[in-house]
Amino acid sequence: MAEKKSSKKIFGLELSVIWYPLVLVILIIAGIIIDYIIKPSFMPRLVNYEGQEVGTFLIIPLVFGGYRCTKDAVEATITKKKITAGMLVVLSLIGCIFCKEFLSGALVAFMMIIGEVLEDITMMKTQNAVAELVKLVPHKCRKLVDGQFVEVSIKKVRKGDIIQVQTGEKIAVDGVITKGNAAINEASITGESMPVDKKIGDEVFVGTLNESGVIEVKTEKLGGDTVLGKIINTVKSAQDQKGNAQKIADKFSEIFLPLVLTVCVIVGILTKNPIRVMSVLVIACPCALMLATPTVVIAAVGNAAKKGILVKGGDAIESAAKINAICFDKTGTITKGTPAVIETYMVPGITEKDYYTAIAMVEKNSSHPIAKSIMKHINGGGFIDVSAIPNAEYEMLFGRGVRTQDGADVYEVSNKKCLADIKTDITSDIKEFINRNESKGRTTMLVVKNGSVIGGISVADEIREGIRETMQRFKKLGIEHVVMLTGDNEYTAKAICDEAGITEFKANLLPEQKLDAIKELQAKGYKVAMVGDGVNDAPALVLADLGIAMGGAGTDVAIESSKLTLMSDNITMLPSAFALCKRAYFMIKQNIIVFAVCVNVIGVFLSGLGFLNPIAAALVHNCSSIFVVLNSSRMLTWKYKG
Repeated sequence: MAEKKSSKKIFGLELSVIWYPLVLVILIIAGIIIDYIIKPSFMPRLVNYEGQEVGTFLIIPLVFGGYRCTKDAVEATITKKKITAGMLVVLSLIGCIFCKEFLSGALVAFMMIIGEVLEDITMMKTQNAVAELVKLVPHKCRKLVDGQFVEVSIKKVRKGDIIQVQTGEKIAVDGVITKGNAAINEASITGESMPVDKKIGDEVFVGTLNESGVIEVKTEKLGGDTVLGKIINTVKSAQDQKGNAQKIADKFSEIFLPLVLTVCVIVGILTKNPIRVMSVLVIACPCALMLATPTVVIAAVGNAAKKGILVKGGDAIESAAKINAICFDKTGTITKGTPAVIETYMVPGITEKDYYTAIAMVEKNSSHPIAKSIMKHINGGGFIDVSAIPNAEYEMLFGRGVRTQDGADVYEVSNKKCLADIKTDITSDIKEFINRNESKGRTTMLVVKNGSVIGGISVADEIREGIRETMQRFKKLGIEHVVMLTGDNEYTAKAICDEAGITEFKANLLPEQKLDAIKELQAKGYKVAMVGDGVNDAPALVLADLGIAMGGAGTDVAIESSKLTLMSDNITMLPSAFALCKRAYFMIKQNIIVFAVCVNVIGVFLSGLGFLNPIAAALVHNCSSIFVVLNSSRMLTWKYKG
């Protein structure tokens, strides 16, 4: 992903893109001055079908521009192995020469080429937005060689190599931290502006910025295999992912040529006026129709990529725009996917030190996720010095909890099954703590020391921040049917849904039953989106009308199995993704209906009646193409304000 040298620019645009129309417009202006103003006596003069005298210098820009249009049309015909709508342009140019309408032909060629240039510029802006990320990738990095870090070219780094990244430097590879801690700004990948604290074992991505700390990273991916590389490849291929709107436009273009030729024959027979036939040919060229969808798709995909949203082309945009039901997996989607301490309870008379010491005696050496979350809570709160806690004798109580013994003291952290062995009275406060937390679907445990309950602790998978507000935004976007699918029990599912503002859920589901739930909604006529983490939800993501994967920055399968991927775990970005796709789809329809079909139909009608001559027809038709591209380019900077 080396940075390419930029070519020369004029008026802020790439010279390689605009030199042809620039030369053409100079020739046209010169032709108008020579043929219509100066009228030199040495230049031959001809008479057109309307009896008007015309000069011949404009034949030069007509041929110059016509060559480009004819070449493009012939190449498209050979590639697609069928006559394309671009052949209408060629017929128009031939007709203009035959009717001695040289200015009309030159304008037709110029406007056609300008339409292509505008499309190229729109595509270039999108690619430049992604190219800005490529510029962030350092050309050199410090690689571990013979026990020392040596500065080398990124081309000399291979999978498995260790590189060092210091404060203020960009990360050159996708990999895993093997030493050190750092605050990493991942805005270039995930769209998140706040730095993320990274430690040993955490993944880091190419192009992200180390804002604080020194880390050593084991290289796992390079070049196109990196997350950034996949984003670039997806954006580049977005135009090839066509939705139904583009397929309809392509199909319409196929029948457009014989249809227009039939109209031309009818106009010719009825009016016996070749100028009117030429006007029909000129205005009927379906350039605006062919530009209507790809220009919007290119701009929208580029806009989304800058926000950390990966959209797989026109098909994904159209699918997202039509969604009226969403299914969410719970773990890692609605919730964070990692347990956290929700509530603690200490029996009156028990000190905070005694309470947390008892818990730490049991949990400090456990590898269970719940134990890790409890120790994270203790360490983060600074309640006790965990390093001072001795290693005690350890005993797993399967289906119940863990027990340890340190000298004469016996400690236990277990579920309510331990109450059967408790000899002292169980207070109402303890019972209330158990019932309250279990009713909310939390994992509830009691802390026991020497046969007496000294407290309780509850753990649950926390819901993500902003979930309730996100659900409300879905309603504003017209998506009212939201369902949570989970393998958890009904108590847990209901508690999560109540907190998240979701009214419907299906609990105790096996993976294949999640597929059945999606099929059931589809059978009822819903267009269903499935939101998951892109790993175990891959089959459901593929089955749904729109698969949406979260946290794609760390999951290759997320990008592969979904049509839309949020590169970060920030679910609040999802309404913005839907809004962007809905807006893009609206603009596609606007381009097709208003600027392409309506303008062409009205133009053909007026040309056939003689209200538009070839020059006016060229201006009206090609203005519609320019409006399509300008309208589409607005998607490059569009923002969701919901």
